[in-house]
Amino acid sequence: MPNTRRSPLLAALLATVAVCGGDAVARVFPFGPRHRAVNDLANQFVPFHARLWDLLHGRADGGLLLDWQAGWGTSFLPDYGTYLSSPFAPLVALLPRGDIEYAVYAVTVLKTAAAAAAMTFLLRRLGPGAWWWAAVLGASYALCGWSLAEGTYNPMWLDGLIAFPLLCLVGEWVREGRRPLLGPLVVAVCWTANFYTAYMATLGAALVLLVRLAVTDGFRVRTLLRAAVTTGIGIALAAPVLVPVFLGSRHAHPGLVREFGPAPLTDLLARLLPVTYSFSTPAAYVSTAVLLLTGALLFRRDVPDRERWLWPGLCAAVVASMQWGPTHLLWHAFATPNGSPYRQTFVLSGVLVIAAWRGLGRGGPDRRSLSGGAAVVVVLAAGALPSQFLTGWALLLAGVGLVAVAGALLLPTRGRYGVLAALLVVGTLVGQSAATTAYADRERLVRLDDYPPLGPEQERRAASLAAADGWPAYRTDSGLPRFAGNDPLLLGGQGAAYYSSHTPAVLTETLTSLGGGWTSRGRNLLSLDNPVTDALFGVGARWRDGAVVRTDTYLPLVTVRPPGPAPVYGPSPFRNQELLLGARVYGAPRAGACPVGTEVFLWAPDATGTARLGDRETRLLGGQPKRRAAMTSLGVQRTPGLKPVLPGPGELGCLDHDRLRRAVTALRARAAVTVHATPDGIRAELPPGTTGTAVVAAPAIAGWRCENARTTSYGGLLAVGVAPGRTTLDCTFRPPGLRAGLTAGAAGLLLLALRAWRGAGVRRRAQVPGGRLSA
Repeated sequence: MPNTRRSPLLAALLATVAVCGGDAVARVFPFGPRHRAVNDLANQFVPFHARLWDLLHGRADGGLLLDWQAGWGTSFLPDYGTYLSSPFAPLVALLPRGDIEYAVYAVTVLKTAAAAAAMTFLLRRLGPGAWWWAAVLGASYALCGWSLAEGTYNPMWLDGLIAFPLLCLVGEWVREGRRPLLGPLVVAVCWTANFYTAYMATLGAALVLLVRLAVTDGFRVRTLLRAAVTTGIGIALAAPVLVPVFLGSRHAHPGLVREFGPAPLTDLLARLLPVTYSFSTPAAYVSTAVLLLTGALLFRRDVPDRERWLWPGLCAAVVASMQWGPTHLLWHAFATPNGSPYRQTFVLSGVLVIAAWRGLGRGGPDRRSLSGGAAVVVVLAAGALPSQFLTGWALLLAGVGLVAVAGALLLPTRGRYGVLAALLVVGTLVGQSAATTAYADRERLVRLDDYPPLGPEQERRAASLAAADGWPAYRTDSGLPRFAGNDPLLLGGQGAAYYSSHTPAVLTETLTSLGGGWTSRGRNLLSLDNPVTDALFGVGARWRDGAVVRTDTYLPLVTVRPPGPAPVYGPSPFRNQELLLGARVYGAPRAGACPVGTEVFLWAPDATGTARLGDRETRLLGGQPKRRAAMTSLGVQRTPGLKPVLPGPGELGCLDHDRLRRAVTALRARAAVTVHATPDGIRAELPPGTTGTAVVAAPAIAGWRCENARTTSYGGLLAVGVAPGRTTLDCTFRPPGLRAGLTAGAAGLLLLALRAWRGAGVRRRAQVPGGRLSA
């Protein structure tokens, strides 16, 4: 097999072995009893991939543009562009839906292997060197601390890990004036796969290109313009996904705003070593071989001064830019992340690996430069000694690795000594990376929110919800207790629960006004188990207390309200529910107790603790700004004068179910006769002679258009005025920015076609001396 193929395959194999080996050592799924379901991996990525599985198998409620399952009906294209647009994501459809966690893990490992192969291919393209060294350094990049500690449970970010070497490769084509058509296509794929990390990878690739131009004396304005045009065309081609994602973020409920603070230098140095973990410092670990070779480059007299200083200088500049507020914002698209503040760390790992490879371009380092490189590693480790994140294993593995790699570099490169050298270096890489993986696996479960893995209980719940499903005649809510942040996508049904970076502000505000609860500062919405909201949103079945509970007190998805102004919400969710329903159904408690036969509801959004009515207990978890407890039932009042015990201040409402049934019956008389929910909209037949306002039980998010009518908001819900004689409602949903994105994409295709036409003309002229065609 040619070395050009052997190197990437070996790199992919080493990355796979290290990741899976580390997970096996930690006894983490799928190699042991410990689960991987932490934070957004459980709340977002696994459920969204389950939604993609349903789409690809034709089982989803909604389509690529509209999701009818989560958040009572939300825009799906922004979620697709944020979480699912990777070319690897559709591979989950190859496994059964019940194995979605296995599928996501397999995709995660495959992305890591692909990043190793891509970096190895780039290194071979950047200059000469031993094929197995290219594989080791390529795998070192894919096994960087950022990948093992953060990318593994944010698998969408791993597309950026792949994008960086690919975009650097595009930079090489630009520098050489080659591949004018393939370059923009690669940029488009990278930006479509995950725009967020692709943006960071693009900045990093631009820096690498600048150094390459400076080193090779090829710093020309024409080259920079060609790079800008190539990048611009690629981003334009990705615009049909990018623009809706951008506007989806603008319409989203605001998340946490953080002030950036640089990490202490000792902690930053500690994170360069294996077996360290921290959520708020850069996971900058790369194998000891990379640090040693990069340090040795500074002392190599056989390397031109410009290259000897510029590559380590680029590494230092990237580190400094991570620690300075203005450049920190530049790396993160001018918004401090809501979470880990060093998401660009993979770029640092990439430039370190490239610098290490350039240090091997003229063979292995001599004893002098090797000693200098070893001294650099020792100084870095010594500087990390005061850090609280430094572990004994980190120092041990770094020290053993330094001796092993230095010894390998001193051995002859041929025969059995060459094999021994390769084994020493490969063993160092795999051992350090597997240990770092195992350590990160254990630490995540201790430090981050974790959730139970999918099992028989969730399978039973999903089967029960599927058996009760009656969409679009009524909704089936996945209910409480919640399993993860996007239960409707994972378990089935159509409910209020929804968690995304694009959770619409109007949805959060409406749910909050009606007594809903949330976490993550309003972006992680919880199911609202309440008979009034169930009636208003057409919930005919929901999971409660271990089984599906059905009700006939619900409205169709489309109702017609009498002429008059839309409801204006106030501070009381009880009154707000009544305003949206158009009837009084709650009574106020007398002397702290509700009348016998009514259902007692508590609204205490900031309370944390146990509320009790008789022998029934309900646990509340509130406390703004991070959490808000939902309105909850304390049960039916069966004992006269019995007062509930509350964990804090709250408001009580006494629900009269007979009044609720009468209100629902009255609204049903003016409701739609038939309702059809389509993948991108809704159609309904209205009773003849009705006038007023047609209200769709879905949030009034931007993007709805209704035939021959202007859309409005009715208490936060989609509404359309019904003129005399109108008997149909036909509404479609197009995410904001889709038309602009398609226009930009068409412009990108046109520019690409012009490039192809111009390139063909240049080639034709080059075939004829003097540029004239002969007969």
